[in-house]
Amino acid sequence: MHQWIADCGHTPHVIVDAERPGVEVPSAYVKDGKIVLNISMTATQHLTIGNDWVEFDARFSGVVHHVRFPVAAVLGVYARETGEGMVFSEADLGPEPPPPPRPPAEEGGSRRPQLKVVK
Repeated sequence: MHQWIADCGHTPHVIVDAERPGVEVPSAYVKDGKIVLNISMTATQHLTIGNDWVEFDARFSGVVHHVRFPVAAVLGVYARETGEGMVFSEADLGPEPPPPPRPPAEEGGSRRPQLKVVK
C-alpha cells in the first residue's frame, strides 16, 4: 500500500494503535490511543517496512524521534490527499509478532564496511 500510494504521487499515512505492546511513538502526539503518522520518504529517514515491524526516524515539532511499531498495530493506511486506502479490523490483525532481535552495540563506535579484492 505504501508503495502504491507513493507511486500515485500521494502522501502515505498510517493510523497506529499506540496502546499496543511494542509501539514506540512520541506520546505527546497520541490522541484517543491512536496516532496518525506520515510515512512518506520525505517525512522519514531510515524507513524500514518489514513483514512484522515498521521503523523510522521522523521530526515532530523539529525534534527527531525514533518510531517503531509492529505491523499488527496498524489500524489503517491511506493517502492524505484523497483519503483512499484501507482500514483494518481487530480480526485482521492476527497474533502479536515476536520482537525482532536488536543488534548488539559495537564497541569503539560505528564501523565502516570494508571491501576486499578477490581474485
